[in-house]
Amino acid sequence: MAISLQFCSIISTRTQLPSPEIGLLRRRKPNSLRCSAAGEAADFDAKVFRHEFMRRKDYNRKGFGHEEETLERMSRQYASDNIIKKLKENGNEYRWGEVKVKLAESFGFCWGVERTVRIAYEATKQFPSHNIWLTNEIIHNPTKLGEMGVNILPVKEDGKKQFELVGKGDVVVLPAFGAPVQEMMLLTHKNVEIVDTTCPWVSKVWHTVEKHKKGEYTSIIHGKYGHEETVATASFAGKYIIVKNMEEATYVCDYILGGGLDGSSSTKDAFLEKFKFALSNGFDPDKDLEKVGIANQTTMLKGETEDIGKLVENSMMRKYGVENISKNFISFNTICDAAQDRQDATHKLVDDEVDLMLVIGGWNSSNTLSLQVIAEERGIPSYWVDSEKRIGPGNRISHKLMHGELVEKQAWLHKGPITIGITAGASTPHKSAGARARRLPLTCARFGTALWTQSSGASTAPHLRALWTQSAGARARVIEDIIVKVFEIKRKEEFSPNTI
Repeated sequence: MAISLQFCSIISTRTQLPSPEIGLLRRRKPNSLRCSAAGEAADFDAKVFRHEFMRRKDYNRKGFGHEEETLERMSRQYASDNIIKKLKENGNEYRWGEVKVKLAESFGFCWGVERTVRIAYEATKQFPSHNIWLTNEIIHNPTKLGEMGVNILPVKEDGKKQFELVGKGDVVVLPAFGAPVQEMMLLTHKNVEIVDTTCPWVSKVWHTVEKHKKGEYTSIIHGKYGHEETVATASFAGKYIIVKNMEEATYVCDYILGGGLDGSSSTKDAFLEKFKFALSNGFDPDKDLEKVGIANQTTMLKGETEDIGKLVENSMMRKYGVENISKNFISFNTICDAAQDRQDATHKLVDDEVDLMLVIGGWNSSNTLSLQVIAEERGIPSYWVDSEKRIGPGNRISHKLMHGELVEKQAWLHKGPITIGITAGASTPHKSAGARARRLPLTCARFGTALWTQSSGASTAPHLRALWTQSAGARARVIEDIIVKVFEIKRKEEFSPNTI
């Protein structure tokens, strides 16, 4: 039966909760969408709609033939400069005096984000006189996109995006983690140019939940219900529940087993209240948890996703018997390679005798949070910062912890030799990582570290100063700037010994 789009309706159930750290953080229950054809109720087939959406004449997902020029442009804006180059040439670590910097083997821009930025830049070349909109922030350094003429769609206080700003003929870029079906439907009526940069790993998760839906399995999605990627994934699912961590997954499994796991669950009403923003419409835990499948937000911790999958599988075997597991449980690998590479590299880094960690990326970045979790759980002092502005004045740093607290620490750099590990989330440009690294030696010198040599009564460090000079144009890049700022703290002699 054909379904005409004009009979489709979008039922928005978005909400918003305040966050003490960053003002209002958008948290929403993923939208539910139902359609009717000729007045007859029917389930909307999101998969069919997306395939039709991708066949539109105003749809593009491959770029516009300006790749070489765009890559050169991106290199000037985001590629690593001499300090990052120096680290890479020396096995991802380098010593400046008594300051050693160790850089994660895999960090910064992933292929999906890089592709998104490239195609967005190509769009500015292809449509020089058009308004270009991003439906969400795709890198946690959005000012550069703004300078290039790419705007992030504003969000109202109620959490809804201001699609009314998008006019006829504008260009709309869908970011690496995709867009929910509801936004795609809205755009079909806008008469706009659509540039889809959805990462193939995200599309893979969508295909997984579509398989769940076809087999009448409920999708248990490991993710954050307010994260844009999970919102998009849920829009392609049938029945679903979103669990943020092992604790919530344990609660769900305890309910499946009637309180026989750890007793953490209670009544049906309590279950629905606990997950009220993380359930599909009409979800009934007594019926909809009989057949389940696992999917995940691609930026979540691989180990936790695997542990949740094993927990759910074991719970279903206990409830329905080992011989029936294939009837009641299904699982596919939907973990993103790029996110996993960065997590593996961070695990290796924290095992390599560092005094502290700098985790660099936006405070709203899920993949960066995963890196912070690795460091904190290893018991290493770890400072999650989103820009060099979080460091100073003096030996002070403002940073975020894995549970969301924004804290300030005095005397975070100790006197004498120090080894600092640096990693960065998948949406952080390499120059952002280098920016932090470039601030390290100066910071260390401030506290008496033997970084600078004396020559003719002046402090000099030719090898480092040369890098500084060559890198001057990249000072605003986050990673490079942070390294330099830490160097500055260590270099300055006017510090108060009482602050150590």
